[in-house]
Amino acid sequence: MKLLLKLQNLKLLWTLKPPNRTFHGHPRLLSSDVYSQYESIRQGKQEIPKYFNFASDVLDKWSEIEKAGKRPSNPAFWWVNGEGEEVKWSFEELGFLSRKVANVLTKECGLQKGDRLILILPRIPEWWLVKVACMRAGIVIIPGTSQLSAKDILYRLQASKAACIITTDKLAPAVDSVASQCQLLKTKLMVSKGSREGWLNFTELYQNQSADHSCIKARIQDPMMIFFTSGTTGSPKMTQHSQGSLGFRPLLSERYWLDLSPSQMIWNTADTGWILTSIASFFDPWVFGSCVFIHNLPQTDSEVILNTLCRFPIDALVGAPTLFRMLVQNDLSKYKFMSLKYCMSGGEPLNPEVMEQWKSYTGLDIHEVYGQTEMGVICSVSKGMKIKPGSMGKAAPLYDVQIIDKNANILPPGQQGEIAIRSKPIRPLGFFSEYLDNPKKTAESERGDFYVTGDRGTMDEEGYFQFIGRDDDIIISSGYRIGPFEVESALIEHPAVVETAVVSSPDPLRGEVVKAFVVLSPTFSSTDLKSLTHDLQDHVKKTTAPYKYPRKVEFVKELPKTVTGKIKRNELRDKEWGRI
Repeated sequence: MKLLLKLQNLKLLWTLKPPNRTFHGHPRLLSSDVYSQYESIRQGKQEIPKYFNFASDVLDKWSEIEKAGKRPSNPAFWWVNGEGEEVKWSFEELGFLSRKVANVLTKECGLQKGDRLILILPRIPEWWLVKVACMRAGIVIIPGTSQLSAKDILYRLQASKAACIITTDKLAPAVDSVASQCQLLKTKLMVSKGSREGWLNFTELYQNQSADHSCIKARIQDPMMIFFTSGTTGSPKMTQHSQGSLGFRPLLSERYWLDLSPSQMIWNTADTGWILTSIASFFDPWVFGSCVFIHNLPQTDSEVILNTLCRFPIDALVGAPTLFRMLVQNDLSKYKFMSLKYCMSGGEPLNPEVMEQWKSYTGLDIHEVYGQTEMGVICSVSKGMKIKPGSMGKAAPLYDVQIIDKNANILPPGQQGEIAIRSKPIRPLGFFSEYLDNPKKTAESERGDFYVTGDRGTMDEEGYFQFIGRDDDIIISSGYRIGPFEVESALIEHPAVVETAVVSSPDPLRGEVVKAFVVLSPTFSSTDLKSLTHDLQDHVKKTTAPYKYPRKVEFVKELPKTVTGKIKRNELRDKEWGRI
């Protein structure tokens, strides 16, 4: 897997998929701007560097620009918790504090370059400090959600061979219950005001440390992060990313999915365990010198989110479709957003009905972003691009995205197949390095010259992609192939439906049929459910092809979701088929 692209390779890659060079909505940046310094590489006039470290080559450069008075005075990081606590850091302060944390990790914990550290923290400032500190020291970060169980933590510790774990006092007991089975775990750090036997207190250690630390010289292909990503079968896989695939990628990929300036601020509501937080709340905005805004959000509360958008100068909002579905349930006419100009949704498709409701109240479009843990953003609807309801936009720069068949043949526009990204003869820089310790899975992810996403979709004549569903989510009923998203989009247009998930259900005659799990709007909670079921079925028949209507409907209080807000259709499907 060749991550270091020579000049001619870079040109070849861009011949395969030319980058979009039309930028919209941002002021011209200074010539001393960090992003601007890499323009010659984006133009193919210079080779990608052999060495790169995001901490020293991006964050510290912004600190220098800041000290020279060439960056706006807004913070680089702004955190609130809704209870009056607030943290603001400039790039200089971020550098100062992260060097102290780097000394904690190397001197107090004895960690060395290449060691692995599991980081399980909620949306608190320490998560960002530890990430930067690990990059300074060459320590590989493994983020995890705070909702992990003791069993989940045990699997991650054993599989990753992590030497250190950092978490809160809330999860410390779960770690202690399995730590004896993890012989390679040497150090446990707790972010807490209290103490616990066998744990080092992170806050006390870093406050008393020196800020004198030299950032390591990292090769661009050196491992930087490992994400545990779940599949439809087996245990979660370790998806390894490098300094190049996460840190250098946004310097090459143009202002495509994210277009910010140093004076602007972005708020991404995703959990810290999801790659979207690393992309949208760390690497990509900081490449542009923008401010990362974070609300602790212990729970996703639509009123808290709407009030936050009114109180703070947030220019860009990133959230899962669930977030926007929740927000449009409120009376949006009561809220006046201070600065919001740009909204993005990712994780799964957003129903056109929700997009229309949001725009009718706010005047703002929702730009869809499609990606995976393995390569970040794959497609997006960028600023200035025509929005097509149900479409997730065009391929991101650096990626040649195609619809292919089972033999890796490229299919013509309009024909349904698997969404794939060209990985040969050149492996694009944004790609993951490998599924760690799992060469079989790494090999299985490719077909011919393509990496196969496992998602089905179509591409139109203009290069816009439409998501149909996970390959394993497709419902085949009486020979018809039915994507769950199109049925869900039809159902959510009905005023009774707040949220819905569609899966296959066994049927003796048709093999399988469409079943819809529906969360009702409170105003319809006392409605006769039998009558409402018929009403919903008729609505789908009129809205889309009649064969797609849900022959079974079940009303539920809530849908099972992952920490990232994705609906767990596999859990609902397994329940239907008796596998749970």
